[in-house]
Amino acid sequence: MTQVLLASRNAKKLEELRRILASTADTAGIEVVGLADVPPFPEAPETGATFEENALAKARDAVAATGLPAVADDSGIAVDALNGMPGVLSARWAGGAKDDLANLTLVLEQVADVPDERLTAAFVCAAALVRPDGTEVVVRGEWRGTLARKPRGTNGFGYDPIFVPEGETRTSAELPAAEKDAISHRGRALTQLLPQLRALSM
Repeated sequence: MTQVLLASRNAKKLEELRRILASTADTAGIEVVGLADVPPFPEAPETGATFEENALAKARDAVAATGLPAVADDSGIAVDALNGMPGVLSARWAGGAKDDLANLTLVLEQVADVPDERLTAAFVCAAALVRPDGTEVVVRGEWRGTLARKPRGTNGFGYDPIFVPEGETRTSAELPAAEKDAISHRGRALTQLLPQLRALSM
């Protein structure tokens, strides 16, 4: 059994990442472990200008500290009317504390005067796989949609309650987990990593 470290302390994100990997065929030889399963190590703050830079930095730190192949992601929402913001600042848009409700409330306030037809946005996820031999793979998944004026739904986390995927009337937070995983930005990114993940267990 090959262990792969998911370098995240966000419990809800970790659950989602594990769920996506578990639902995928041909990863039976892989055991997914989280940061709580390995000895603590210093984690650098997310200072990258892009999702890709942050994901790679987290995965590199995890490999250096544990010797395990590591997958890390950085994700957020890019609102077109806000010139792509909050972007990499999504988790701390309303300040230092990672307060989901405060973050999405601030976004809604900032687009209050934007017409409905211009409330387009995308969830973005960059996922990095770094191996102990130095091999690095970075992929990007995007999930386009629009913003709802008010939060709806209790599934998911972050900006899920105000994001309505293209072709949907439900928010991401109103979608069942399996349905969301199949089409989400994280699902799309991790699907691209599958060939490299499968190779780890061969």
